[in-house]
Amino acid sequence: MSGHSKWATIKRKKAKVDAQRGKLFTRLAREIIVAARNGGADPDGNMRLKTAIQKAKEANIPNDNITRAIQKGAGEPGGAAYEEFNYEGYGPGGVAVMLEIMTDNRNRTAGEIRYIFSKNGGSLGESGCVSWMFDQKGLFVIEKADNTISEDDLMLLALEAGAEDFKVEDDSYEITSEPGDFSGIKEILESKGVNMAMAEVTMVPQNTIKLEGKDAELMVRLMETLEEHDDVQNVYANFELDD
Repeated sequence: MSGHSKWATIKRKKAKVDAQRGKLFTRLAREIIVAARNGGADPDGNMRLKTAIQKAKEANIPNDNITRAIQKGAGEPGGAAYEEFNYEGYGPGGVAVMLEIMTDNRNRTAGEIRYIFSKNGGSLGESGCVSWMFDQKGLFVIEKADNTISEDDLMLLALEAGAEDFKVEDDSYEITSEPGDFSGIKEILESKGVNMAMAEVTMVPQNTIKLEGKDAELMVRLMETLEEHDDVQNVYANFELDD
């Protein structure tokens, strides 16, 4: 299974623990604040904010907290001025790794991210060194156990809705789309009662590198450590692991 979907499965299992520790909320609140600051407080006219609110609700963040984050981003003066940028680098075995960063202290974050890479068998690279290996796509993961819809019916529904590709995994289906078609496909799947384990616009690798043994262990540890860093919003990588 490729890195983007395999790691997404791991992250889903960790989500409740992350929420209890407050890390997940910190990340989601920061995304809501910046989305509201850049695009306004109305989610109907701000797709980034709408997506951030949806993720917060899926993580069971209280509505009052979501509202406060929107208000802080849209109208509250002062506070931290967050900067957004990407870091790129390599993990064990030459795996391509791309990070989306949101920080109020670029120098501090750079040093910490560089240390995490070097500590876990990787290295931070120059801008553009791996981003060309990824494509931005809408990605839906539908777990077979959570749905009664047949494979043929789901594939037909997805393709008629504008999906670009439909793949069958051992215990799930993966649907990919162009970013602009994501919202329409999601609405159609929801209207038909399809339960989605994952639905987001993400970066999908064009090719993957299979890791085993020590390299696989180091790669998982690198991903875990990067995910736990408060300034890292998203991590993308092109590794492949055996179950």
